[in-house]
This record gives sequence, structure tokens and C-alpha cells, in this order.
Amino acid sequence: MAFLHKPKITLRTQDAIWSYFFIGPWIIGFFAFTLGPMIASFYYSFNKYNIVTPPQWFGFANYSKLFADPLFWQSIKVTLQFAILALPLNLIIGYLLAVLLNQKVPGINLWRTLYYLPAVISGVAVAILWSRLFNPNLGWINYALRVIGIKGPAWLQSPDWAIPALIIMSLWSVGGTMIIYLSGLQGVPTTLYEAARVDGANKFQSFIHITLPMTSPVIFFNLVMGLISTFQYFTIAFTTSGGTGGPARSTLFYNLYLYQNAFAYFEMGYASAMAWILFFFVLALTMLIFRSSAAWVFYEGEIKQ
Repeated sequence: MAFLHKPKITLRTQDAIWSYFFIGPWIIGFFAFTLGPMIASFYYSFNKYNIVTPPQWFGFANYSKLFADPLFWQSIKVTLQFAILALPLNLIIGYLLAVLLNQKVPGINLWRTLYYLPAVISGVAVAILWSRLFNPNLGWINYALRVIGIKGPAWLQSPDWAIPALIIMSLWSVGGTMIIYLSGLQGVPTTLYEAARVDGANKFQSFIHITLPMTSPVIFFNLVMGLISTFQYFTIAFTTSGGTGGPARSTLFYNLYLYQNAFAYFEMGYASAMAWILFFFVLALTMLIFRSSAAWVFYEGEIKQ
């Protein structure tokens, strides 16, 4: 009599099956909503495609058209202006706030919560709130300036003041950066500070030689993530300008111009080419930061040669 033996499934195989079962939705979502659209956009970037009619092969015409488009260069200029000013300010202010909120004083948890709360508010709500505050006639900011005898600028309605206004607005959500810095600061061993104090180091010397090196991986992380998010700046620029790019195109960010080409002018092929230019530009900057990290990022237990 023949017996049918069920094949034994090892514990390792069971773990593998369950792991694929749980990450299956992510894998499906990645192929359907990330990798698939990326491949499609790469193909469309070589086509003349207006969404309604089938794509027509265009070769490198979309890419060559970019470099002759003055609005393309304007969008790059606006984005770089914002990134050069807003990113360092967010990193520095976030770090200083984290240092202040790392002190052991009564009520510190309340202050941490208050500084972090703005980071969880919707970008559209933030844009509407600050648009009201920056209103040159009825806004509270210009009202406060008038009280002390200063005539406030037109802010978002002025080509010269629109970018500074958006930079000020970006500091509203600095709590997200701050909370990451705070977790890094709390991971610095207290024994290092005790040893430095025994050796006669003051607080400033301890900050320079212990706090900064030990939190450099967190600074590196925030720098990379901040760089990527800065070059993807869209929601607030779109909301405050009504999607037009502001006065004299002063807030025509790269992503906003990409959106206009894709969904206002229906130049999907041209917009896809813009998307891939942005992808490679940000990739190059990120790789440059990674390459430079060996000179200034310190990891615990690492021995520098």
C-alpha cells in the first residue's frame, strides 16, 4: 500500500512565504504605481503626447525644446533660489531648536509638542493661512510692521518679496526636522560629556567636538531628505499663486511648471522629459552629498584614517 507523504515545509520556507505574503501589497503597489509610471513617463518623454491622442515618436525633440524654453530656465532659477536659502535655514534652525528642546527643564514635553504640531498640518491649509497673514492690506504681518512705523512689502504679490515670503513659510514646518535632530541628540552617550568635563572642556567645546560629530549622521539624513523635498516643492507654490507661478513668474517652481505642462497644456511628453531631467539632477546632487559625507559624517565606532 502506497502512502502519500506531504512534503515537509521547513520553518525557513514558512517564514519566507509569510514575509512575501505581507510585503505582497507593497510589491504590487510599487510595480503598479511607481515603477510602471516611471517606465511609461520615460517612454512618453520621447513622444509627442497630449493624453487624448496616441503618442507619436518625437525622439529627443522634447529634451532639445527644454533648453530653448525661457520658462524652463526661470523655473530652475526660482527653485535654486529657494533651495539655496530655505534648505540651510531649515537645517540650522531645526538643529538649534532641537538643542534647546533637549534640555531637562519642567514642561519640556509641552514645548516639544507645540514646536512639532505645525509639521503635521496640511500644506494647503498652511498656504491659505500664510496667504492671509501676508496680505499687504489686511494681513497681520504688515499690520504689526505698521504699528512700529514700517511700511510692509506686498509679499506674495511682489516679484521681489514672493520668494522671501515662501522661505518664511517653509520655517513653519521646521518641527519635522527638529524632531529627527532631537532623537539623534538623545542618542549621544552622556559618558562622552562627562569625560570632556573631567578634561576641562566647556559647553561650547563639548558641542563642537562631541555633539556635532555624534549627530552628523542625522544632519546628513536631514540634508539629503531636505534636498529632495525642496526640489519637489509644489503644494504651497501652487496654492499661493493659484497655479499661475505668481507675479512675473517669480514663484514658478520647477514642479509647478511641470504640472502646468502636463495638466494645463496637456504636453505630457514635454512634462515627462522635465521629470526625468529633475530626476537625474537630484540624483547627481544626492550622489555628490554621499561622496562628500566621508569627510564630515562620523559614525560611532568608526576609525578615521
